[in-house]
Amino acid sequence: MPHRQHLFSLRIGHALRETAAEGYGIAELKRDLLAGVTVGIIAIPLAMALAIASGVPPQHGLYTCIIAGFLIALCGGSRLSISGPTAAFIVILYPVTQKYGLAGLSLATVLSGVLLIAMAMVRLGRFIAYIPEAVTLGFTAGIAVVIATLQLKDVFGLQVGAMPEHYLEKLHTLMKAGDTAQWPSMLVAAATLWLMWFWPKWQPKIPAHLPAILFGSVLALVLAKFGYVVDTIGSRFQFTNAQGELMFGIPDMLPGLSWPWDLPGADGKPLVFSSELVKDLFTAAFAMAMLGAIESLLCAVVLDGMTSKRHSANSELLGQGIGNIVAPFFGGITATAALARSAANVRAGAVSPVSGMVHALVVLAALLLLAPLLSYVPMAVMAALLLVVAWNMSEAPKALHLINTAPKSDVWVFTLCFSLTVLFDMVIAISCGVMIAALFFVRDVAAMTRLQDISQQQKWGIGDLQPEQRVFRISGPLFFAAADRIFAELLHQTKEQAQLVVLMDAVSVLDAGGLSALEKFLSHCEKHNKQLYLAELQFQPLKTLAKAQIKPVDGLLSYHSNLHDALQLMRQHEVERLGVRQEPTLDLAGL
Repeated sequence: MPHRQHLFSLRIGHALRETAAEGYGIAELKRDLLAGVTVGIIAIPLAMALAIASGVPPQHGLYTCIIAGFLIALCGGSRLSISGPTAAFIVILYPVTQKYGLAGLSLATVLSGVLLIAMAMVRLGRFIAYIPEAVTLGFTAGIAVVIATLQLKDVFGLQVGAMPEHYLEKLHTLMKAGDTAQWPSMLVAAATLWLMWFWPKWQPKIPAHLPAILFGSVLALVLAKFGYVVDTIGSRFQFTNAQGELMFGIPDMLPGLSWPWDLPGADGKPLVFSSELVKDLFTAAFAMAMLGAIESLLCAVVLDGMTSKRHSANSELLGQGIGNIVAPFFGGITATAALARSAANVRAGAVSPVSGMVHALVVLAALLLLAPLLSYVPMAVMAALLLVVAWNMSEAPKALHLINTAPKSDVWVFTLCFSLTVLFDMVIAISCGVMIAALFFVRDVAAMTRLQDISQQQKWGIGDLQPEQRVFRISGPLFFAAADRIFAELLHQTKEQAQLVVLMDAVSVLDAGGLSALEKFLSHCEKHNKQLYLAELQFQPLKTLAKAQIKPVDGLLSYHSNLHDALQLMRQHEVERLGVRQEPTLDLAGL
């Protein structure tokens, strides 16, 4: 099936190979260069803000764009995806960083990369279609709420130490620190938000966050001149240069190769391996891999709709895995495809993964040339930027539409996923959401399986029947959730009948539960001398019965290719039965 080949294909650099096979020239390169520069400029402040929100210095977000962004574009299966830090990961990364520092986060990222490659190898990419929209909207909206809550500290300039692990405790801590709010930070954040809100109405072609960040930074400098200092990247973060000197802001160089386990933990010391460490990091890595797979493949699906191209899901997982394994060795954190940046890449005219690689080089150039200037960006501006990111990520209009129009079961799934994401974590939310959605689906499908008495319906051409004869039709899958009910109904409606024809032309599935229910019904028929005629079985049910060795039994069970043959045999058996009954009467009359 060529139209489904993209669901199963797996090869490194799939997207780049396909582009080359279709022909790639100077015109395409120019378009990719322009798109890459555009997206690279957009990515710089976002990468820093997302790294800060994840609990690490801002340069690690830039490292992620450079290393993982380049490798994933080179090795992945989606042509126009742009990868790097994303807002969705914050709720997973921040607790890991708080507990285990950069070392723990790097190790968990490497593990997540290994899991992504394993998912690609067993061809799990196609299963993204089985995650219900209510689950996706629920946990993304929940993540957005958590992200927005974490930004309140810098928006209001609150004096807060380490944030607690759980959401309600975070809220309590922020409320207790309310009296430490600083109006200069609030003013800078409000100005940034105001410009980001109104800028698209004036200059829709220029991304709003670029002028907003510039405006907020200038406003903070003006306030500082009058003695109202606003916390900046330079005042919040420090690093040690090659000469061993303590510097403020972010370094204007790439880090050298370093082993993730040698990086500092939360207390500044190397990690001490323990069973608790392995358990926590593996749990976090699994969550990162799951979210990375979901986000990157959903992004690829959206881009396919925008470009009429098709991605290779497993190849994209492979590329994501490679990027997440390599990036931590050069200071990067967890990366995945970013929908907003990828959509901007498409709108900028990109045609191949080359634009993603150019985007990584643009971020590298900014790190090397603009690091001193980036240090002046206020933390309140970064927080305001993430508030907008959280709002966009929440897809509030889409969520409200689902609540207003979807069936109640979907609304319950959305509410459950949203609540569990906010109060606990995303892994629990997705696991419970998918499970509950599956149960609702099973219930709905089971309700579609019905038993119908067609004995008197003329369209089936059944004709006259004796009082002891009935004809039924089962429509829908006979599986564990429906079979017991169907055969119980059949038993209830045929207490007085001795011969039953069951038409199964609309039964597409017979599973172990359906087989068990049928065997119980056959036992009842044998006990009460009933004859069962099964007509027009489809391939799967017939195969299941053959595998279970449920063979025809004279006087009990028979199979028929069509309804007419079943009725004919039933009438023949009835004639024979009546004949046997009448024979002693004739003998008595002769005497």
